[in-house]
Amino acid sequence: MTKQLPTKPEDTAAGSAVPSGYKNSNLTAAKSNKNDEFYTQWPAIEREMNAYLEYNPDVFRDKVILLPCDDPEWSNFAKFFALHFTDYGIKKLISTSYAADSKPSDLPYEPTLFEVEDPKFDADKTRSHGKKFVLEAKDVNGDGVVNIDDLQWEYLEGDGDFRSAEVTALRDEADIVITNPPFSLFRKFVAWLVEGNVKFSIIGANNATTYKEIFPLIQENKMWLGKGFAKGDAYFRIPESAQNTYAAGVYDPETQLVHFRNANWFTNIEHGRRHEPLKLMTMEDNLRFSRHKEIKELGYRKYDNYDAIEVPKVDAIPSDYDGMMGVPVTFLDRYNPDQFEILFNADDMEQTKQWGVEPLGEKRVADYYAAGGTGGNSKGHRKLFLYSPRPWVPYKRIVIRRKVTS
Repeated sequence: MTKQLPTKPEDTAAGSAVPSGYKNSNLTAAKSNKNDEFYTQWPAIEREMNAYLEYNPDVFRDKVILLPCDDPEWSNFAKFFALHFTDYGIKKLISTSYAADSKPSDLPYEPTLFEVEDPKFDADKTRSHGKKFVLEAKDVNGDGVVNIDDLQWEYLEGDGDFRSAEVTALRDEADIVITNPPFSLFRKFVAWLVEGNVKFSIIGANNATTYKEIFPLIQENKMWLGKGFAKGDAYFRIPESAQNTYAAGVYDPETQLVHFRNANWFTNIEHGRRHEPLKLMTMEDNLRFSRHKEIKELGYRKYDNYDAIEVPKVDAIPSDYDGMMGVPVTFLDRYNPDQFEILFNADDMEQTKQWGVEPLGEKRVADYYAAGGTGGNSKGHRKLFLYSPRPWVPYKRIVIRRKVTS
């Protein structure tokens, strides 16, 4: 590791380096193939952290910040927080790395000069053990500033897995955990965070919002989406060995970045966007002026098996309707807990049963599948369904209700 702060070379232009016409890709392939090495770009980290700082300038002050799975050699997270250690008022920065021998065998590894030239270097441990890096408010090298040159490091006892006892102990010491966790372990990583009762900001796939382990946290305002990537475009650097696993248009060989449109930040740190009210029209004005043909022609239809209206687009939510509404999952990008409450996930059979969504019955089930519905295989099927003026299955929906304020 060269003990020198980066000047943010290609990272600063990551968003513009990939042509806008590149196709989207979900992260399913990465999950199934255990492609977990995604290096987050500096501008994305800066954008998200600035959102927290704008809401609370002291959000990081006197805090211990843990960056698990973030070797400073590769991680922009470690470099970013080392750069801002003093001006953010951070009390202590801890970063851990994952052992090379515990990663896929096709990932190349070579110890850095920073490690090799240190008396603590161990030729065996460098591959089999994780490492811990610590930055405190101490000018170790006496150059008059506290930065990445003052990092102190040591080998961990184990491989650095976040679930290990020693990394869990670091979690318990920390106030805030920030990282891009292994995508294939997202559910387990969130459970680990919740167990530790820490503040966090992490990156995951958009569709994680509907995971049965994740949705209740969002529903109960224990987790929410962050400010997000600029224009929804997430760019990550990946190892050379993983580059041939992505289709043309997802990976750009010139920038060596993959481009995803379905990644997001998940956090429990407050930011201003979370409290921006949706600007909506009344139901009457939507019926007259909506830009959505379906609303103007069919109005707000009620589901055949539940007393709620179908709202096909987030901007078509009526501002004056007090009943239940089925809305697209993209509503969560704009969810303001002061304006709405989330009731249940209409794709979760346990939740729909709990909230009294009626079973479709044999006739409705047949119509449901004929209209393109999926999931469930009996007359007890409880997904939201529109029967009039034609059988129609709405895509994933969550059911919300407006908060009536005095």
